[in-house]
Amino acid sequence: MNVKEIKEMINLMNENNLTELEIEKDGTRIKLKKGQPESTDTVGAPIFIEKERTQQTQPIHQETQTKHQAATDKNEIKSPMVGTFYRATSPEAPPFVEVGQHIEPGQVVCIIEAMKLMNEIKSEIKGKIAEILVDNAEPVEFGQPLFLIEP
Repeated sequence: MNVKEIKEMINLMNENNLTELEIEKDGTRIKLKKGQPESTDTVGAPIFIEKERTQQTQPIHQETQTKHQAATDKNEIKSPMVGTFYRATSPEAPPFVEVGQHIEPGQVVCIIEAMKLMNEIKSEIKGKIAEILVDNAEPVEFGQPLFLIEP
């Protein structure tokens, strides 16, 4: 299953006021369960959090693209999925990369958490980290630039 299929399931749940949905496809089983909000300020289930993050990050994503379109001499490492960006494996661990650090293809540069899964993001290019465009624990969109790399 891919992220698009999971989003469709979430939309199906929201449109039909379902609190739980379980589907098995091609040997993969997914169970989505919506909790009840504890108050008007807090959200009770990740399904709501994902929807809010998508709405909140859209302007950030557009602003980042506009800001860095002029940087044509630099390559971008973009997010391959929607999720939460992490610079290190834990809050106490050192970041995978820092500004000014040289990187090689295949080197892990960050982690993106999507649907409670931690996905290592590896560089496909060689170069030097010129800028880190996303703050730690910030939600990111598919295709959003994460790093600027000088060749």
